[in-house]
Amino acid sequence: MTRFSSSKSSRRAFLGGVLATVATPLLAGAPAVSLRPKMRAATLGQPTAVNTLLRDSRVTGDIVFAVADATTGDLLEARNEAMGIAPASVTKAITALYALDTFGPTHRFTTIVVAVGEITDGVLNGDLVLVGGCDPTLDTKALAELAKQLKEAGLREVHGKFMVFENALKPLRTIDPDQPDHLGYSPAVSGIALNYNRVHFEWKRGAGDYTVTMDARAAPYRPDVTMARIQIVERSTPVYTYEDTGAVDKWTVAKGALGKEGSRWLPVRHPGLYAGDVFATLVRSHGIVLKAPELVEEMPDGTTVASVKSPPLRDILRGMLKYSNNLTAEMVGLAATRQRATRAPRLAASARQMNLWAMEVLGMSNPAFVDHSGLGGASRVSAQDMVRALSAVHRNAVLRPLLKPVHLLDKDGRLTNDHPVKADAKTGTLNFVSGLAGYITTPEGRDLVFAIFCADEDIRATITRANRERPKGARPWATRARRLQRQLLARWGSAYGV
Repeated sequence: MTRFSSSKSSRRAFLGGVLATVATPLLAGAPAVSLRPKMRAATLGQPTAVNTLLRDSRVTGDIVFAVADATTGDLLEARNEAMGIAPASVTKAITALYALDTFGPTHRFTTIVVAVGEITDGVLNGDLVLVGGCDPTLDTKALAELAKQLKEAGLREVHGKFMVFENALKPLRTIDPDQPDHLGYSPAVSGIALNYNRVHFEWKRGAGDYTVTMDARAAPYRPDVTMARIQIVERSTPVYTYEDTGAVDKWTVAKGALGKEGSRWLPVRHPGLYAGDVFATLVRSHGIVLKAPELVEEMPDGTTVASVKSPPLRDILRGMLKYSNNLTAEMVGLAATRQRATRAPRLAASARQMNLWAMEVLGMSNPAFVDHSGLGGASRVSAQDMVRALSAVHRNAVLRPLLKPVHLLDKDGRLTNDHPVKADAKTGTLNFVSGLAGYITTPEGRDLVFAIFCADEDIRATITRANRERPKGARPWATRARRLQRQLLARWGSAYGV
């Protein structure tokens, strides 16, 4: 099990190499210049070219941005740079830095199985406990490995209970309660997660009626799930309904919305019971029968009889930033706060701790994140603050290697990966919100940091909870915003090359 202890950090410690757990420090030393971008009156006006881009973009709502020299922090061009605006998944860039500062890049989360009692001749005269260690990447294959280890250890029978400990993090039924129940990107959060806390729903229509399955697939395994159930109902809308029965996720789906066959991932609202359900099935394949899983609130003392480790944190964060996985962001962010505070915080409290850390360590002036993923629309950050944070870690290349390349537009307006201006960034998207923040290298080799946020809060305020999956007009608005962002990057790479 991952053990947590109290930890404090400072800007000096972070920038001096506290992240390093390998021979070569990730952060070799504090920058020799201020981390706060400095105003340059001669260059901060709105050039005609920029105003033309903004007008022609047809992006409604607020558009804010800032671009600065990555090394000196000099602010080169900006618009409403101090305005707080929803960052969406750009938040994950700050979360990645927060987790790296707390654990280091080579940290691995550990999931274990504990025997509470004596094992005699293969018989456990006590309870067996599956213990979550905050690993966001745990999947069915990892649980199968744990089951295999139990068999190899000689365990044949368990006389006591089968329990799951998920309270390394306080259980949360959904990341953002304002999201519709059926959306897989807002699952439950706890100290254990399986397959990103999603269950696979598949349907096929035969000669008579539909057959459905709910399973926890991860090749080559497809164990059926009993704690999540679904019923096809004769209706057209709503497509899905959800009922929490306390131990079972109960879904219905509208028959009129199903074609001949299909599938989708649905969120899990009881992660501990889900992982326990699947683990019991996998263990049973080795001839070991466990009782129905129960949750245990306190971690019992016992002997570790099986364990699996996550990939290194650096790899977890690279995947999080590439695929923008919300559960990963919340779990590593919450785990980082627990490491520092020695207790499992609630999500809003953990986000406040990250805000304080970002002010102290990254030089941000007023970050107001409400979670670690950016899914909550109430988060606010300014373009100026994002630029400060990116400048703070530029010299030691902590973040940029984890970001995705941004393809810019060629002279014909088509995306190309061969543009002379190179950019790596984190994207962020909510309904009528689009953000992009990261690094630019100009053709001359100068490094810049930037942040661009677009948001139409007036339209967002009209979207009902039921319509948040695909609200009218959101996709074309996002397309226009992304095009504007790429145009600005190309402009900055050309205008501020030297």
